[in-house]
Amino acid sequence: MTYLLAKVGAWTLGRLKEMGRMFNFILYAFYICITSPGHPRHILKQISFIGAKSSLVVVLTACFTGMVLALQGYYTLAKFGSEGMLGVAVSLSLIRELGPVLTALMVTGRAGSAIAAEIGIMRISEQIDALETMALEPFKYLVAPKLIASIFVLPLLCAIFDVVGIWGGYLVGVELLGVNPGAYFGEMENSVQWKDIYSGLVKSGCFGVIIAWICCYRGYYTGHGAEGVSRATTTAVVTSSVLILVWDYFITSVLT
Repeated sequence: MTYLLAKVGAWTLGRLKEMGRMFNFILYAFYICITSPGHPRHILKQISFIGAKSSLVVVLTACFTGMVLALQGYYTLAKFGSEGMLGVAVSLSLIRELGPVLTALMVTGRAGSAIAAEIGIMRISEQIDALETMALEPFKYLVAPKLIASIFVLPLLCAIFDVVGIWGGYLVGVELLGVNPGAYFGEMENSVQWKDIYSGLVKSGCFGVIIAWICCYRGYYTGHGAEGVSRATTTAVVTSSVLILVWDYFITSVLT
């Protein structure tokens, strides 16, 4: 019994220590972003990598998500004779929830995994140690540009997701199923409020922080060898995805 309690206590202390290290990591990252964010060229490079190069997968996901929402929503609304509300159902579902969440999950899978692997390889090849030896701040070159870029591009990608998703819903609802186009956009205009758009953009910014934070942290403190990088990359993607869904609930409960 004593041995079991000791194991549980050691595990708990280990998790608390790691949580404290993660918290210090993001605080110091924000401090570097404010005091010494690095050359704008590095930030633009990360904006291109995280944002522009993720746009294709975001557009494809948005298009088919909107099409599926319209297809499923039409038959549900048809039971109540409310096919004209299809635009409202598609737009609010995308703007409030699916847009920010699915955008963040796609960016995590495409860019977050690459960030964790890149920093992890730099750690095991001692490139980060070399920066510290030369009195250069690793956070300035490796973490701050990625954090700034993520906060900036996630809301933009979310806006693209929403527009493309609504267009995909239009294709299915209006062109395929025969919903009146005036009703599709008219009811949408009457129902969608600035608060809905604002909450989605705020969520996306928070998700950008989570992606950069977790992926940079896991790569920065990766284990030894190729197995350590592989484990860090997998853990970064899984942890980021779970935290995105958990944080989405808490933001929704506050902003609703």
